[in-house]
Amino acid sequence: MEYQTLIFEKKENYAIVTLNRPDKLNALNKQMFDDLNDVITKVQLSPDIKALILTGSGEKAFAAGADIKELNACDKYSGKLFSEYGSVVMQRLSELKIPVIAAVNGFALGGGCELTLACHIRFASENAKFGQPEVNLGIIPGYGGTQRLPRIVGLSKAMEMIIAGNPIDAQEAYRCGLVNAVFPLNELLQKTEEFVKSFLAKGTIAVSAAVDCLLASQNLSIMEGLSYESKLFGEVCGTEDFKEGTTAFLEKRKANFKGN
Repeated sequence: MEYQTLIFEKKENYAIVTLNRPDKLNALNKQMFDDLNDVITKVQLSPDIKALILTGSGEKAFAAGADIKELNACDKYSGKLFSEYGSVVMQRLSELKIPVIAAVNGFALGGGCELTLACHIRFASENAKFGQPEVNLGIIPGYGGTQRLPRIVGLSKAMEMIIAGNPIDAQEAYRCGLVNAVFPLNELLQKTEEFVKSFLAKGTIAVSAAVDCLLASQNLSIMEGLSYESKLFGEVCGTEDFKEGTTAFLEKRKANFKGN
């Protein structure tokens, strides 16, 4: 399927989604959320896709925020719906049971920053900037920024970024734990794909189960989380990949995982 605002590229066992409204700095509009929603369903229904990379087209922006023209038309009631739809799509992205990695190639502001927060891992180019500048428009973040950002960088840093509305550069984002690594722009996607290939060479069932447990840890008590971890540990012990991995270790050879 061809998308109006995205480019979907399927690789051997992972996929790359590129936000593609470069003339609008990849601003998030309803059509883009529709397209993202469809992509997420496609990924969920494709067992051969074991990881997802999200990036932006061009060299300036990952996504420079929500489409202000659409936002400006909101009132009290339509504004709530505007926020809820974007939040639902981003929550679906965050709940994927495969690693979702943002390759942030420039501005990630407002909704663009919130989209990176819905990803599990974030890599940034040296020219990237992150921010929640919504207060400058007389509003607040509406796609999860007030909820996810403090969980990632801590309440104090999130409070500073959101109430001041000032962006931070890639190195500051790295220092506060918002991004995992910073690369030159011309190496960003290559380094991200290298990372994806490195963990997909391992047992992909185990990788997916680990992602599942880590996501569950955000909502479960420690005892509930331990119980859930043991449940999935047992399920993974019943796979051929588990037998292959442990046998290969004992035989001092490289494991040949097949994803079953």
